[in-house]
Amino acid sequence: MKTELKAKFLQHILNKKKNDEGFTLIELLVVIIIIGILSAIALPAFLNQANKARASEAKTYAGSVNRAQQAYILENPTFVTNQTNFSQLQLGIKTQTANYTYNLGGTFDGAKGASIKAVPTTPSTAAPVLKGYGGFVTVGQTAGAGVGESTTLTALTETLTPITDGAADTQIPDAAVVTTGGATVINPGGNQKEVK
Repeated sequence: MKTELKAKFLQHILNKKKNDEGFTLIELLVVIIIIGILSAIALPAFLNQANKARASEAKTYAGSVNRAQQAYILENPTFVTNQTNFSQLQLGIKTQTANYTYNLGGTFDGAKGASIKAVPTTPSTAAPVLKGYGGFVTVGQTAGAGVGESTTLTALTETLTPITDGAADTQIPDAAVVTTGGATVINPGGNQKEVK
């Protein structure tokens, strides 16, 4: 009798499991809602990472031009301020890529300094997604122990908001050079902040 009872009990459990197969509508809705919430959070973050990668190109190029300008002025009396002479910096980088156009912006700081402006190639008819970058280099005075010694000063700036390829000079204005207490400082222009 016991074996017959055991067999019926096992048969009852197996039949019960066969009837419980599949998911209920509520379980499916919960899973869909969770996936929707996660994708709403993850998708914008993922798209922003792609823009950060594009922007790192501009930061790297503008910083490289600043360092090349510093090296160039050690051997020459002036900075390279003309776009046609860009190759004199001997960087081996293109002045236009898929993401940015790099323009030597001419002189600033009373013709003592030079600038590079990285302008996104986003058409002015499209919504802006990339920020612009400016690199500024000039000759100034040091602060601290060697007060008053001449040195090259650089600044790398980033626009506060994304811009397009139109009117770059107004969107990335030249930095201002200020001398206080015998030391020269480069301050970012309007709509910009310094990148550390």
